[in-house]
Amino acid sequence: MQFLKTISCTLVVIVFSSFHSKEDNSTITIKNKLNVERSFETVVLTKEFLKINDLSSLGIQDKESGELLITQTVDIDGDGIMDELLFQPKIAAKTTKEFAIIPVSEIKKPKSEVNCYSRFVPERTDDYAWENNKVAFRTYGPIAQKMVEDNIKGGTLTSGIDAWLKRVEYPIINKWYEKTSTGKGSYHKDTGEGLDNFHVGNSRGIGGIAVKIDSIYYTSKNFISWKTITTGPIRTSFELTYADWDAKGNKITETKNISLDYGSNLSRFDIAISGTKTVSVGLTLHDKKGKTGSNLKEGWFDYWESLDDSEIGTGIVAPKNTLIRIDNYITSKPDLSNLYGNFKVIDNKVVYYAGFGWKKGSPFQTQKDWEAYLSLFSQKINNPLIVTFKK
Repeated sequence: MQFLKTISCTLVVIVFSSFHSKEDNSTITIKNKLNVERSFETVVLTKEFLKINDLSSLGIQDKESGELLITQTVDIDGDGIMDELLFQPKIAAKTTKEFAIIPVSEIKKPKSEVNCYSRFVPERTDDYAWENNKVAFRTYGPIAQKMVEDNIKGGTLTSGIDAWLKRVEYPIINKWYEKTSTGKGSYHKDTGEGLDNFHVGNSRGIGGIAVKIDSIYYTSKNFISWKTITTGPIRTSFELTYADWDAKGNKITETKNISLDYGSNLSRFDIAISGTKTVSVGLTLHDKKGKTGSNLKEGWFDYWESLDDSEIGTGIVAPKNTLIRIDNYITSKPDLSNLYGNFKVIDNKVVYYAGFGWKKGSPFQTQKDWEAYLSLFSQKINNPLIVTFKK
């Protein structure tokens, strides 16, 4: 048997490979062990696993209905050859479903919008922004940092993660930036699509990291370089690199690989880090008038608060046995009060999911709704779909 680890916004899929007679079609069989329907969970097939040099000519077809699913191919290393094939099946509770791998030329490929999108934004200093059909985020680059250090107005110094509160399914990043850069409007005002009214400052925002030594949390500054890996109908992913930073004499190196999949309220963070055995992942507490929540056994924690004329829930979900403890860190210093989860660093890596649900732009109307989502999300990533390939 051959195993393949796949990454999605809500799960790591276990894949088994076996080889049958030439009379069999190439088939992907997906088994859902949970008593809930599975959807918006991305299955990733690599060219090594399928033993195909380039995946660009392949499609995925539902064997029962004949429907050709929306797919996305990804060139991971930038060599022009597609390394991964992504798709999102819908699998009923406690069932197994089969999909055929077919040449895409056999049937017309379904059209799809690029809903999972990210890019570097030089027209707004040097943000990096990303979104899907549910949520949007951004963080900040070296020019914004230098402006603060040189006392130039308009800069931002933080490695925290900002939230853009959208309430439409279609992409808004380019539209909102253009509106502001041309002076025809502002993304700080809601005209029906949502707005940016989420303050980050020097906080961790939604999913920024820190290293705790004794009672002090140390953090990096802004990212120093970026690389977009993919955008598409199913996933956007990119890499941010940070300058080495100091945590009480410990040199910390940090690179973030961030991905966001269609249908998910949470981005996945794959952090490569050295110089520490633990990492603290934070949620800003703003004015500290909201309500925290957590379930250490399930591996999630959250914060629910009022925001202008609405409410928002933020949250972090951890893979099983990686979240050690939770610290409700309160201080009088501006922006430094955060709800922290302390994570194990395993083989110089930390993985977690971070995101939000805005009351105006989501089905989450109460903290109970939001925490039910985080709980189910945790259940899914810790009970992955089982995917079998036969050729």
